[in-house]
Amino acid sequence: MAFLAGLLSFLSPCVLPLVPSYVGFLTGMTLPEVTGRRRVALVHALLFVGGFSLVFILLGASATALGRALNYYQVWLQRIGGVLIIGFGLVCLGAFKSRLLSQERRLHLERKPLGYLGSVLVGMAFAAGWTPCIGPVLGGILGLAATSTDVSRGMLLLAAYSVGLALPFLLAAVALDSFLEWFQRFRRFLPWVMRISGVMLVLVGVLLVTGEFTRLAGWLQGLTPEFLREQL
Repeated sequence: MAFLAGLLSFLSPCVLPLVPSYVGFLTGMTLPEVTGRRRVALVHALLFVGGFSLVFILLGASATALGRALNYYQVWLQRIGGVLIIGFGLVCLGAFKSRLLSQERRLHLERKPLGYLGSVLVGMAFAAGWTPCIGPVLGGILGLAATSTDVSRGMLLLAAYSVGLALPFLLAAVALDSFLEWFQRFRRFLPWVMRISGVMLVLVGVLLVTGEFTRLAGWLQGLTPEFLREQL
């Protein structure tokens, strides 16, 4: 679920159209130069996703730590978290507007710091931005992390979210020309991305409020191979 949320965040109208700009900003190269120096573009992209993944995972750990501090109220925390996630989903569906989530809090960098370290810093700055598209989805995953009593599980949820956001970005960085062709065909579906995100968040929220999410997680755990459960 968290991985899918990350993928939907990448496909959102406020991230997907800006991917070529991000790649150009990170590498300092034009489109022909990027396509001719794919290895350099990939290194910058890896450092960029490493930067935002670090921030997201730390946010997941913080959310779970807060949930552990309120462990005595765990049942109510799940219900309140479920209501909040339903609210995030309704924002994505356009049922109402949230002034808090609609305001952009992204750190603007007019000039990228020099070197590869600059790509890491830009990734961290990207993670600090709660735009109207990514904010509700990220907030929903953080709310889900807060209902967990295990800090490592909260970090794993945000790691999965980061991977869902990072993988398509890396693919776009090494095949930017193909990405631009694909984007021209996909752009008409952008409004549906927010609707799918909204439906997913509402579903998760309802499962949390009713207590069925724990039962669903237990059922899915039973389907997970033993060797994979040992690794997790």
